[in-house]
Parts: sequence; C-alpha cells; structure tokens
Amino acid sequence: MTGMRLRRNAAFVRFWSASTVSDFGTYITTVALSVLVLVSLEGTALDQGLVNAARWAPYLLFGLLAGIWVDRFRRRTVLITGDFGRGLILGTLCLLGALGVLNVPTVMGLMFGFGTLALMSDAAYQSFLPRLVPRPLLTRANARLQQSDTVAQTTGSAIAGGVVAVVTAPFALLLGAVTHVISGAVLVSLKHAGTDTPPSHAEGTVCRKIGEGLRWIYGHPRLAPLAWSSHTWFIGSAMMGAVLPVLVLNDLRIGAVGLGLVLTGAGIGSVVGTLISIRAGERWGTGRTMIAARLIQPVALALIALAPLVAATHGPLTEQLYDSPTEWPAALWAGFAVAVTGQFVFWLSMGVEGPLDMGYWQAVTPDRLIARMSATRRSMNRGMIVLGAPLGGFIATITSSSIALWTAAGIMVISASILLFSNFRTANVEHDQLTDEQAPI
Repeated sequence: MTGMRLRRNAAFVRFWSASTVSDFGTYITTVALSVLVLVSLEGTALDQGLVNAARWAPYLLFGLLAGIWVDRFRRRTVLITGDFGRGLILGTLCLLGALGVLNVPTVMGLMFGFGTLALMSDAAYQSFLPRLVPRPLLTRANARLQQSDTVAQTTGSAIAGGVVAVVTAPFALLLGAVTHVISGAVLVSLKHAGTDTPPSHAEGTVCRKIGEGLRWIYGHPRLAPLAWSSHTWFIGSAMMGAVLPVLVLNDLRIGAVGLGLVLTGAGIGSVVGTLISIRAGERWGTGRTMIAARLIQPVALALIALAPLVAATHGPLTEQLYDSPTEWPAALWAGFAVAVTGQFVFWLSMGVEGPLDMGYWQAVTPDRLIARMSATRRSMNRGMIVLGAPLGGFIATITSSSIALWTAAGIMVISASILLFSNFRTANVEHDQLTDEQAPI
C-alpha cells in the first residue's frame, strides 16, 4: 500500500529520477577523479587525501551557515543551481585536463567549489523531501532513493572504469558533468505544491539560529549519541576513501577498470542491504539494526586491508599497471577477490543502515529545523573528512595502505561503541517520529 502511494506520487518520482541521474554522476566522478590524481597527475596517497579534503572542506567552513542560507531561497532553486554549477566545474576540469594544464592544487581549488555547491544542495535536498512525502513514508522514500543510489554505484563505477580506460580520466569527468546537467533539467520541470513553498525567514540572529540547530542535535537524547557516533565514523570512512584507490591502483596495480569493479562490488552489497533495510528495522528496531550494521563495517574494512597480503602470498607483485582483467595474474585475482568481498560486506551493512539513519533524522525533526539540522550534521560529518582524508593518506604514505585501513577500522569500532553504550539502542522510527500536529511548518 505504502509502496503504491510512493509510486503514485508524481513529484516524488520525478525527484527520484533527478536524484538517480545525479548519483550516476557522483560515482563516475569518484573513479575518474582518483585516476586523474593518482595516475594522470602521478600523485601520492597524500595528494589523494588532500583533494578529498578540499572537496569536503566547505562543509567544515560554511556548514553551520548553510541551513540558514538555504532557508532564504526556495529549496528547488538551490537544488537546480547546485546541479548546473557542479556540471560546469566538472566540465572545466575536463577542459584543463585535455589541455594538459591541470595540477593537484588546481584540482583542489575546483573541488572546493564543487563541494560548496554540494553543501548547499545537500541542505536543500534533506529538507525538500519531507515536502514531497508524508512523514510516515519518509523511511521508505529514503530507501527508494538509496536503492537507486546503489544501482548507480554498481553500474556507474563499472562504466567509469571502462570509460577512463578508453577515453582517459578528464573526459570521464565530462560524462559526470552531463549527468548533473540532466538532473538539474529534470528538477526545473518539477511542479508540486511543496516546491512552491516560499522561503522561511526564522526570527532571530544568525548565532541564535545556529544555536537552535546545535541544541536540537546535541541536546536530543537519541540524536546526540547518533551524531557523535557519525562524526567518529566519518573519520574512518574518509581514511578509507583516500586509501582504497591507492591500494587498488598503486598496490594491486589493477588499473581504472579494477577500481571500477571493486566499487561495483560495493554497489551490489548496498543494493542487497537496502532491500532488507526496512524489514530489518521493523523487526529489530532502528537502533539495534544500525548498531549491528556499524559493528560489521570495521570487520569488512580489515578484510580489504588484507588484499595486498593475500595477493603477495599467491605470487610476486610487479610494478606493471594492468588495464584489463584479462591480463591479471592469479595473485592479482586473489587480491581483487578479497578487496571486492570486503567492499561488498561493508556496503551491505551501509545499505541496511542508510535508510534507517536518514529516515530517523527526518522523522523526529520539525520541518522548520530540518534544513539547519541537515546542514549542521553534515557540516560536522564532512568536516571529519577534512581531518580523516589527509590522515589516511599520510599514514599510507609513511607506512602502507593496509596499516592505514586497519587504523580506520579501529576508529569505526569506536564509532559503533558510542551507539552500543547509549540509549540509541532502543530508538525506533515508528515510535519516535513526530505526528503532523507536532511538526510545525
């Protein structure tokens, strides 16, 4: 019944379509950017970490203001501007790369602009969805969005690996630019009463508005431990994001196609996870299900860290970069199998956790605070990327990729423990969500 109601919500379906196209661009960009930095520009693990940090630095610098700024504009306008702007930046990266005038500092500067637009879009995105979908359906709507995201991750990463191998990384970024432009065009055509809601102008100074958002998150008995756990988790996740491409491209030497296939394993795991997420949450409760998922993640990360060791036990590794799986020796197939299995397990647990996490935040937060809540939470989380990405790259540079990943796994154990030993264990979106009367517009 609820599924039918979502499918009959034309505005949500159109929004879902735009989000899916944009997701494809995200995963194409992720693969192409890593190959651009590590192969085309011959960068190091630290360079990869610095580029990732630049991409997410706006969340740390401007995140607390983003929700307030977004409230001054129609949220659909912010989403459209963010899509077109990111398309322009990726197109610029492609042009500079094709002309041979690109370097790591330039990539960092452009990705800082990309991240600024993404920050504004994220704040608008999370506060826009509750205007299209009734609160009781938010968890299911988020599950649909994440399922599409995982399909994009699965196919987009594989496509990106092949495209990079054929046309090089800069032109793969152009494909990412096109997806953002298409997403923006779909949003331009979106017509719904919720999209016509005028900007909200909450009374009070900027400091008061920021304080209200902070008090809501860190003063809430269940959201506070969830927030602190997520902040810690993002340090470990950022370390993984910086180090995984290095492990695949520099340690295993299996090229852009190999990186795309490893990320495809992540997408398949996420698809499976999102398919069981709602049922698992209903059966065991939001809190218990999310804690179980977070306890699985460091185990999966430790498994990925073993990939070079497993490959080495099956034969000597060479300095040759293999562009095609048909060229891989048995040792690389063994390392690849371990890496892709770890990615599958990690993202399966993420697929289970994601819809429950986002649905819970949206369901218990009043509409007038959602933009500020989202921007504040995301600014703190993405701010941890600014710390974790260079840290992961630095550890990998002075030690090894495996040691950096084991360190990240230890940080994720701490993240899971914060939830395990808090009252978030008993959180349940069905019981804790606001009613329509409690959720002022």
